Amino acid sequence: MDFYRFDKESGHTITEFESDFIMSRILQTENPLDIGAMHLEAGGKIGYHQAVVPQILLIVSGEGEVYGADKVFNHVKSGVAVFWEQDEWHETRSDHGLMAIVIEGEKLNPSNMTPFKR
Repeated sequence: MDFYRFDKESGHTITEFESDFIMSRILQTENPLDIGAMHLEAGGKIGYHQAVVPQILLIVSGEGEVYGADKVFNHVKSGVAVFWEQDEWHETRSDHGLMAIVIEGEKLNPSNMTPFKR
C-alpha cells in the first residue's frame, strides 16, 4: 500500500492570469489526463483564461462562483461539478475559500456524470 498527499502544503502557488490559488497535482496518465487539487483561500481565484483541453472542476469543500464567456456568475458548492469545453473562457473565485479537484484531458467526456439541476 502506498500513500500520497494532495493537501495544500504539498502544492505550489499559481499566479498566472492574475490567479491566486495552490495546485496539488494528483495524477497524469499515459493518455493525456491530469488530475489535481486546487486550494483557494478566502478571496482566492483561478483567473479568467481559456481551457487548454476539456476540464471538470469538482468542488470538494467550500463554495464560490464560476463564470464563462457570458460572465454570468454561478454559485457552486461542495458536491457540484463544472465542465468546460476546450477553448472555453472561464474563471473561478471564492470569498470564503474552497477546495476542488480538477480533471483535464483531450478525451474527457462528462456524459456519464449525474447532471446538476438548478
